[in-house]
Amino acid sequence: MKGQVKKVVLAYSGGLDTSVILKWLRNEYGCEVVTFTADIGQAEELDHLEEKARNTGASKVYIEDLREEFVRDFVFTALKANAIYEGTYLLGTSIARPLIAKRQVEIAQIEGADAVAHGATGKGNDQVRFELTCYALNPYIRVIAPWREWHFKSREDLLAYAKENGIPVPVSKAKPYSTDRNLLHISFEGGILEDPWAEPPADMFLLTVAPEKAPDRPTIVEIDFEDGVPKRIDGKEYSPAALLTRLNELGGQNGIGRVDMVENRYVGMKSRGVYETPGGTILHVAHRAMESITMDREVMHFRDSLIPKISEMIYYGYWFSPEMELLRKMIDETQKDVTGTVRLKLYKGNCTVIGRKSEKSLYHGAFATFERDTVYNQKDAEGFIRLNALRLRIRRMMRG
Repeated sequence: MKGQVKKVVLAYSGGLDTSVILKWLRNEYGCEVVTFTADIGQAEELDHLEEKARNTGASKVYIEDLREEFVRDFVFTALKANAIYEGTYLLGTSIARPLIAKRQVEIAQIEGADAVAHGATGKGNDQVRFELTCYALNPYIRVIAPWREWHFKSREDLLAYAKENGIPVPVSKAKPYSTDRNLLHISFEGGILEDPWAEPPADMFLLTVAPEKAPDRPTIVEIDFEDGVPKRIDGKEYSPAALLTRLNELGGQNGIGRVDMVENRYVGMKSRGVYETPGGTILHVAHRAMESITMDREVMHFRDSLIPKISEMIYYGYWFSPEMELLRKMIDETQKDVTGTVRLKLYKGNCTVIGRKSEKSLYHGAFATFERDTVYNQKDAEGFIRLNALRLRIRRMMRG
């Protein structure tokens, strides 16, 4: 595409990779580079970003606050599906990529750009997530993925290039792991974390205190849901982004949400990731508890059977696929009565449900009680059991 591309929109974080890519695009493609940064909760990482991008060669800089859209349309949608990849990962990075790529494609159209570019490596998942979204929303878009083009083989090569070109970067050889941060989580991978036997350094974590150093007194919190969506904390209403921010604070103070796992990347290799997801962990526990008294058994079991598939699609990057569109509609249907309040105890890394209530509760004390009741004839259970045992008895009889 060199020589054909006159303007490119780069998904820019200001980290090592995208800082080098900005300069590399200018040097190698000789094109105009417009940077786009989505503010989805990176906090201080956004400080001085526009100045840095312009000093590195950007002709125009977009920094857009997408926090509310991120939590409302992406995080909460995954929450309603109870999406957790491989039973452990709450998809903090995965769920952000389709939003970033969506807006990047829109800006490319606004700017009349010839292409978009990203900093994902040829070994990772993000290249797939970015590009599947781009092609789903604009089938004619051109994508530049420098990690699949240039001669650099490692981040040490990038550090050397940055030094040669006067690009300040926040990564050093002494602390070479990479991070990705948003309102849902912060991830750590690579470098010293590539040994799955080595414990992460204690000073690495940013959002949570170590559980053993958390307060000796528990924090009690109540979360109100409406149709599967969290609305209030302790009776106070919050916007989606503000609600997740508050739960991040409460969870972080109590050491909740640390995960250390080896996961299966879409491209085929295993990778070790360390994550902090304090608010998201609290919400998943609370949401499950809310569903437990408001959702029909068979609806819940059917939806639960789809959790691995939904989580996989998010992880792989198929957010804007027709099958995901269908599943999102189904998930919304399952959540129509998931309304009420959940009370939780936060204590030294643990998030424990200690109460749940709802005007739409399907829990009926008169039926569930172990005391005397007038609504359930225990003798009815005999026929129920014998009918369900019939095929088992026949199988044993045939075997002799």
